[in-house]
This record gives sequence, structure tokens and C-alpha cells, in this order.
Amino acid sequence: MQEIRRNLPVDEQLAILERGVVDLVTRDDLRRKLERSRETGEPLRVKLGADPTRPDLHLGHAVILRKMRQFQDLGHKVIMLIGDFTAMIGDPSGKSKTRPPLTLEETRANARSYLDQCKLVLRDDPEVLEIRYNGEWLEPMGYADVIRLASRYTVARIMERDDFKKRFEGGVPIAVHELLYPLTQGYDSVALRSDVELGGTDQLFNNLVGRALQRDDGQEPQVVMTLPLLVGLDGVEKMSKSLGNYIGLTDEPHLMFAGLMKVPDPLLENYLTLLTDLPRERTLELLAGHPVAAHRELAREVVAWLHPDADPGAAEARFRSVAKGGIPENIPTVTVPASELNPEGKISMARLAVLAGFEPSLGAARKLIQNRGLRLDGEPYLEPQGTLTLEGGGAVIQKGKDRFARLVPGS
Repeated sequence: MQEIRRNLPVDEQLAILERGVVDLVTRDDLRRKLERSRETGEPLRVKLGADPTRPDLHLGHAVILRKMRQFQDLGHKVIMLIGDFTAMIGDPSGKSKTRPPLTLEETRANARSYLDQCKLVLRDDPEVLEIRYNGEWLEPMGYADVIRLASRYTVARIMERDDFKKRFEGGVPIAVHELLYPLTQGYDSVALRSDVELGGTDQLFNNLVGRALQRDDGQEPQVVMTLPLLVGLDGVEKMSKSLGNYIGLTDEPHLMFAGLMKVPDPLLENYLTLLTDLPRERTLELLAGHPVAAHRELAREVVAWLHPDADPGAAEARFRSVAKGGIPENIPTVTVPASELNPEGKISMARLAVLAGFEPSLGAARKLIQNRGLRLDGEPYLEPQGTLTLEGGGAVIQKGKDRFARLVPGS
């Protein structure tokens, strides 16, 4: 783990913190805050708000988490703000329709998993990490408090938001609670007295509201920094689990390596800049060479970062083996109990796919087979209703390019 560098010159801090940033409001404010922090020894309070609507994270989330880690490495305190209360409203940013609300219990359950994964990137040290929930100050607010908050911003300014504007002009309903979301998120910055707020480019408006509310409250306005939304492996949409174009933050090293080798060539510069610490000169050198070499270095860097105890060379060797049509040596073994077999001693291939953890149900497994997504001992398996007799050393089934399981008969 890199040492905390509290006394790094401000210009060097700025160079680190500006890498990959899209919006910086304002650079002068950030410089002034960094200079004051260096003089007084008082760390900046750097806020990232997250509504835990889903419990799992991917490399798109890691882009902002890396920026938080950079602030930590410079001796500043990052505040991971879990929007357990605002998640019940549902952030309308970039949404074309009202998002279904979650219960407070659902958001807090998601938050536990969310935080565990964030700590794969962040320093888990109370000196540089503070975890807060905005339910602390939002839940006790009464109706009069909400009215007073709403009086501090105009409808005209709220409607400047592009997604609200498009929905209004298109006749798509906008619920009143959605209009309150930017104010509610902005109030978090007031409650936390944040110096800097991070977010994706889709959060610029919300974060600027926080800056305005702080000024109105007599606080020094926070600096707003946004980072790009990482485009997924399809090369079109932002990385998203729902779109299937993602690499999970907790993926095994070989799966992560294989996923990064699939990054579309036009996105290599973006991935190298946002997900590695490679110097700009090295990035340009890689981009000028063969794309496979750039993919390989990207994959090695990211796997080494997120799996410091793993061997990136082993992940690469497995990738090469699978790419050549081979079956890796170290794959999970699943013992199939005799109770799973029919009277003829056979078991359906769909059931084997479920037992291997490839699919959650028989219906999904049959669909996988029907779509030519399953292999048996290296060969495509095309019979959704087919069965297999397990003998001796068992059989190896494969989903996609790099998910394997060895099925062996049990007693």
C-alpha cells in the first residue's frame, strides 16, 4: 500500500487529482483549499454520495473510487456517504421515467455489500475514511424543514436539468419528489461541510446545487469534480450490470483479465487513463503500438491493483490457454450426488449447468444450451433436453469463453 504523502507540493497534488477529470469547479478553489490544508495540516473533507440501489459494483464505479483513494494517499479524508434515505426517492439523473423507490431496509442491506467492495479500493483507515448515512439528518426532518429547504431554490433552476427538461417537453410525468432530489443531495454537502464533492458527469447539476446551498448557508462552497462514465465492453453504453457489458469489481483474476482483453480498441486510452497510474508517456507509447500489447498491459495493471495477492501472470496464462481452445487445469469441481440421477443413472445437462452455478434455473439453463452457450468437454452442446451419464473422471462443461466446471459423480 502506498504511503500517505501529506506534504507533497500543491502543484504535484493537483497533477495527480486532475488526471481523468472532466469538470472541475473551480481549479482555483481546489488549489486554495489544498494550500490551506498543507499549511494547517487539516485534511480536506472529500465527499462521494452513493445510493445503494444495487449491491454489486463494477469497474465503472472504480473510476471514482480511485480518485477518492488518490485523495486519501495525499492525506485527505474521504467521506463515503450512503444515501440510504435518498435511495428511497431514487436519483432521476439521466432517467427517462420515474424510478421505483426502495425501502430503507433494502437500501441498508445493499449498502453493507457496497461498502465491503469499496474497501477493495479505499484505505480502510478511520484517519482517512469516514462512512456516513444521510438518514442521520434527513429522516428527523419535519415538514416545515422540507418547506424551508425547498424555499432556497427555484423551480426554474431545477428545470434547467437536461433530463427534467426533456421529460417535461416530451409530456413524460415528473413526480414532485424527484424535483426535491437535487436539493436533498445538495443538503448533504451542507450537513457534512464537505470541501470537495466527487461524482460522475451525470451528477454535475446535483453537485452544483450542493455548492449553492453551502454558499447560502454561509459555508465555503465545495469544489465539484466529475469523472467520465466508463463505457462498457459493448463500446456503446456506460458500463452496467443490467446491460451485461461490465467487469465486476470482485471478478476472479482470470475473468477480469479476460474481460479487459475485450475492451474495444477505441476505448483503450480511456481505460488506461482512468484505471491505471501509467504515465502519460507510457500510455501514448502503448496506443502507438499493437492493440494486443496495450490490452495486455491494461489487464496486468488492473488485475495487480484489484488482486494484489494474485499472480497476473497466472491470470494471463489461463487467458491464453482458453483463447487457444484449451481447458485450464485449475477449475472448480462439482460433485453430483447420486440422488440427482434418474433411474437410468443419467442427469440432464440443464441440471448440471445449474449445479455448476452457470444459471439460476432449469429454464435459464435450457435457454443457454439453445443459444449455443454451453460446451461439453470442449464441444458445443446443442440439446436443451439432453442427458448425460457421469463416469470415471466426470465431464467438463463450459459457459462462454472462460467459465468452467468439472462434474464428477458422488456416492
